[in-house]
Amino acid sequence: QVQLVESGGGLVQAGDSLRLFCAASGRTFSSYVMGWFRQAPGKEREFVAAISRRGGSTLYADSVKGRFTISRDNGKNTVYLQMNSLKPEDTAVYYCAAASKIFLPTMRDAYDYWGQGTQVTVSS
Repeated sequence: QVQLVESGGGLVQAGDSLRLFCAASGRTFSSYVMGWFRQAPGKEREFVAAISRRGGSTLYADSVKGRFTISRDNGKNTVYLQMNSLKPEDTAVYYCAAASKIFLPTMRDAYDYWGQGTQVTVSS
């Protein structure tokens, strides 16, 4: 079992940067693909980014490609989401998730564990 706790959210202005953190419990963190999702009010939870177990492969949604970077430190049981050039449409609750897969899934149902989320608000 994996427990995930996100942090790093906040209120920023358009064009600013923010770094999200997701701390995982357990000794098997490196055996999970990790992903970030987000959910804006009234919208479905959507895929943002995913990273392979050793960090060698990443995948991004088109809406964040070139602005967001996902990374992980298996020694610290932590996955990060660096968000640059933030836009008001990036406003959402951001969730990290863990999947016991060998590929990089983009669908919510493929992920086994979820954090509680952290709010990101981008003002114009």
